[in-house]
Amino acid sequence: MISNESGYSEAFVWIWLPGATKPVVAGKLITEAGKLIFNYGKSYLNRKNAISIYDAELPLKPGVLPLRSGLAMPGCIRDSAPDAWGRRVLINKKLGLKGVDADSVNLDELTYLLESGSDRIGALDFQRSAVDYIPRTSVNVTLDELLQSAERVEKGIPLTTELDQALHHGSSIGGARPKALIEDGGTKYIAKFSSSTDLYNVIKAEFVSMRLANLIGLNVAPVALTKSSKKDVLLIERFDRIPTGQGWQRKCMVSALTLLGLDEMMARYASYQDLSEIIRHKFTDARTTLKELFRRLVFNILSGNTDDHARNHAAFWDGQMLTLTPAYDICPQSRSGNEASQAMLISGDNRMSRISACLEAAHHFLLSKKEATAIVEHQISAILKNWNTVCEEAGLSETDHALLWSRQYLNPFAFDDLERAYADITTFFNF
Repeated sequence: MISNESGYSEAFVWIWLPGATKPVVAGKLITEAGKLIFNYGKSYLNRKNAISIYDAELPLKPGVLPLRSGLAMPGCIRDSAPDAWGRRVLINKKLGLKGVDADSVNLDELTYLLESGSDRIGALDFQRSAVDYIPRTSVNVTLDELLQSAERVEKGIPLTTELDQALHHGSSIGGARPKALIEDGGTKYIAKFSSSTDLYNVIKAEFVSMRLANLIGLNVAPVALTKSSKKDVLLIERFDRIPTGQGWQRKCMVSALTLLGLDEMMARYASYQDLSEIIRHKFTDARTTLKELFRRLVFNILSGNTDDHARNHAAFWDGQMLTLTPAYDICPQSRSGNEASQAMLISGDNRMSRISACLEAAHHFLLSKKEATAIVEHQISAILKNWNTVCEEAGLSETDHALLWSRQYLNPFAFDDLERAYADITTFFNF
């Protein structure tokens, strides 16, 4: 249920249409019985170039659009709302609560939509007016100042007005880690910072994973490492923005959670199998996309990225078809033992982090066992070939190197139940 402590009862949804650098108002969100419901504006429906926000959920037609079963707001709207970190920034701004204390507070969804920054992921924004678009943007501050702001939010220390505005600019982006939005040299980035709770260098670990994924041949967001106040910062190039001489175009996006008709409370039911079925029917170049998704699944298991939940997969939406976005948020996760499971189900009720689960599910991705095995062998070979080079590029410490290798990366659990037919994988690589 959605509380309404702010007093907001409605929000106007603005959208950047394909090729546009200015938004137009698409419709209105209102609260009703503790839920958020949406209807398109008449003027928007009359536009020749209007597209649905996401056709399977909010088709272009008049009247209040019903919510999908079990949802308290449209998933394609929730995709544009802040996640854990952005919500903590807003809670700090409004209440000044310290890190873990902020976790027990939940503002209403209209507050998160209307008071978070306007440069959010995708092509939507939310305003109190249907006539005047007033972006919630930030002043220019340095990366050092943004890092300092993130640390203060974690500690629950109030920010100065300037730093509050700067960090607030990035409050609309998803994910749980401290982060901010920056622009440099005509490119927009998401900057990720270390957290006070990190037990190892998570920033460098994610850099290593994203670089290895790129070298393996996956379509991933470009990344770079830099330093701020002697601390590591990961810069991820945004793929939902297109620079033009007249300004920035924005690309509509929906998460896999929305594609599957689920919310966070139902996320445990999300599966690669169901996502592959949607890809077959609604995505451009379905066969190539299925192969790419399978390759990402394999790499998640080989790299120890068990945080592959359905918000960490997304698609561009052009009003007609979906196209898989570049991969993002690939980061090895801590594990106390060898056994691990993926956040998303792979096939049926199997989510175990094992290569055998991938091979058994290959047909869902329109791959033969031979093709699937070749993908696994190629990735293992590429990891072994490039591991030391990428770790040196990242400046990974010996301690973190030892922590990641054979625990997160190429953990024996991933291979320990391979059938005899695939024994060549373990034999060839001496697992």
